[in-house]
Amino acid sequence: FPLASFTISLHTVDSIIVTIKQRHGVSPSCFIHVKYSTRTELKIKPGDNVTFTFTCNTPEKYFIMEIQKNIDCVSGRCPFGDVNLYPPGLPRLNRTFIWDVKASTKAGLELKFSTPWLRQIEPGEMCPDFISYNINSCIDKATVNIGTFCRNGSVSRVKLLGGVIMSLHLPWDSPLTTSGFNIANRASIKRLCIIESILKGESSITLMSPNYPLGFPEDELMTWQFVVPSNMRASVFFHNYSLSNCERKEERVEYYLPGSLSNPEVFKLSDSQPANIAGSFNLSLQGCDQDAQNPGILRLLFQVVVQHPQIDENVTHLVDLSKEWNMTVTIHFEGWPSRVPLMSEPICLICKDPRTCDRVLTLVSGAVYKISFVCKDLSRLRITAEKGISCIDLRWCQRKIYSLVVPKAVTQLPIQLHKFIWKLLASDLINIEITSPSLKLQQHVPEQRCNRSYSYSIVSATPETELNVGIFCPGGSIEKIQMRNNVTISLKTFGKGFLNESNHQDLKMSFVPHIKDECIFTVSPNPKSKVYLQTPNWLYGLPPYVSISWYVIMPSKQVARLGFSKDRMGIACETGRAYVNIKEETLGAEETVRREDELLPDPRNMYHNFWVNISNCKPVDRKQLSLQFWVTFADKQIDLGVILAVVAGAGILVAIGLTVCCVKKKKKKSQNPIVGVYNANVNTEMPRKQGLFTKGRKNNESHVYAVIDDAMVYGHLLKESNGSVAPEVDVYRPFDGPMGSLPPSPPPLSFRKDIKRSSNTEEPLPLTDTDHDAYTFAHQKSGKSEDNGGAAEKNNGDTSKSLLENKEQDGPVE
Repeated sequence: FPLASFTISLHTVDSIIVTIKQRHGVSPSCFIHVKYSTRTELKIKPGDNVTFTFTCNTPEKYFIMEIQKNIDCVSGRCPFGDVNLYPPGLPRLNRTFIWDVKASTKAGLELKFSTPWLRQIEPGEMCPDFISYNINSCIDKATVNIGTFCRNGSVSRVKLLGGVIMSLHLPWDSPLTTSGFNIANRASIKRLCIIESILKGESSITLMSPNYPLGFPEDELMTWQFVVPSNMRASVFFHNYSLSNCERKEERVEYYLPGSLSNPEVFKLSDSQPANIAGSFNLSLQGCDQDAQNPGILRLLFQVVVQHPQIDENVTHLVDLSKEWNMTVTIHFEGWPSRVPLMSEPICLICKDPRTCDRVLTLVSGAVYKISFVCKDLSRLRITAEKGISCIDLRWCQRKIYSLVVPKAVTQLPIQLHKFIWKLLASDLINIEITSPSLKLQQHVPEQRCNRSYSYSIVSATPETELNVGIFCPGGSIEKIQMRNNVTISLKTFGKGFLNESNHQDLKMSFVPHIKDECIFTVSPNPKSKVYLQTPNWLYGLPPYVSISWYVIMPSKQVARLGFSKDRMGIACETGRAYVNIKEETLGAEETVRREDELLPDPRNMYHNFWVNISNCKPVDRKQLSLQFWVTFADKQIDLGVILAVVAGAGILVAIGLTVCCVKKKKKKSQNPIVGVYNANVNTEMPRKQGLFTKGRKNNESHVYAVIDDAMVYGHLLKESNGSVAPEVDVYRPFDGPMGSLPPSPPPLSFRKDIKRSSNTEEPLPLTDTDHDAYTFAHQKSGKSEDNGGAAEKNNGDTSKSLLENKEQDGPVE
């Protein structure tokens, strides 16, 4: 195909220079052919007439073009009116038109843009159609970048002090045939520039200070003029700013607001800026004299939002925090503070008064507020509140109970509560107790998820470690949680149901003396429920050397079934040992202890209130200890031995009753009572059936009960790594330690490392060697509180004596 030929003819009076040059970073595989020469760059000056071709069919891939026009508005006539794209017939290349206009600082220039006006963008940002304008102000020899703009915006005019360099960047395939602006006028403005922005309807615009982000010129002043319809409301938000180091004066912003009695109103850049402005207004930025050694940077990026006035913006809501202490309430947009709202998003404003509005408003305790909302959709707003409770001296705060409920001042607002945080701070040796007397708490676990409208996240923390106790919701079985360290409780809501459920909150807190474990749970389950409980810090495991206890209160007439969700702890210890301790709270109860290298206990029945203690070591690898266990309940079964004993006892009582009746009848028949003489050599014991024990209780050992180890009955189920457990039978030695409020103590760290056991099994060492009560079973079931054999023997002896006395008086008994 023949290559296209181009001719560019420039008049001398036009003061235009056309330069075609290679694109940066592109290899020279295409060239410009002029007459008999080939070149990579072509420069056409005023008065030249040049014809040229390209040696390729796609020159836009290899070349760009600049068209620079110099305009003198100082010594010559200033060409007011539209600025044209000249010369015509240019090749289709990416091109930049540059107008360098010289003007006096006493006169200045005004550039007026045709619709759809301009929109300022940040440096590096691209326009959707790749058409962009760049405006630079020239004062003497200094050049200030006013900004870069795209089409379709609100900037309608720019007034500049001194000259201007205006650039228009067009892509090679752009159909644009006009520059889109004109030189409108010359006027002395006595400041760096004035930017006019016309806002129609609901809209949002972003503007930046000149030279952004490099820094506003020293001791300069500039102004933005905003034209706002009288029936609309405008609000200003500073999103990014920095301050220079001032030697004299002060950096500030000044507003001329409609209806204000104190114009100009002066604000610091750190202040909340005016909002809900009815009508047009001006905003000016004033710099200062900077420190020559360390000038710093003054820059500003801000947003102006225009919206219709809201129907309920005059409705005020009373927030009474006068009786609260150490509390803050923050009303904010959804996603705050992690998410920054887009500039184009509809805005929601929270106002303390008609002019003091912001997207985020923080209220503090001890005051009363009247707030209003300028927002179409209040569901996009959220409330986050925080309250601190502390205790330094236990004598002053031990008996006080604090109610952890969301105040009415917060729940009555038409805004959804996102989170309410209680920070509970205590000094050393003072711990924190959380209770839920009526609702009780349910631990959120995979097998038993919370489905309420709110939940509590509880974290216990020290400067060194943080223990995530877990997530809890009302309606469970946990009555009390005791923790050693400072505690943070975060109530988080889900949906709108919290407004109804908030009336039934019953979480309470008190300060208590020092506890031994890191955390103690008191659990009082419903007899019909299956309760799942798991160690804190579930995802990451218990920290090293941390001990956690659960105290489970048995429902009346119930037997508990306790089991673990896995068969081993799943860790190896570098130092110390990890233990699981299980102990029933009854006199003489055995304590079950398992180490990290042993199998966890199989599911077992518990007949009394019991403790579960889990203590961690320092594991070898990063994997920490995480355990879960469950508790179910069933009705207690009546023991067959108890039934037989009751029946036997009833039979003996019936026999005694019949004997007494017979004796009384015979006494009535006898007129002369016979006097009996006691003979010690005569066998006075009535013949009776031979008992279970051939010896008397004084001569045999029937009163010493053998304790059969679990391994004897369940030996086929308990498997260790080295074989089955050999059952042992021994005389039971009851527990001699404290009972009631304290959990079972794990072995001390120095003792945990070396616990020697037999080759077939490893049993915990006995807690005491003292035998206080030889008449107590290790696991005493309901209905077996007394030895039936002993009772029967005692009763038989008494009956024999009575019968003997009657026999000596009246003769043989029939």
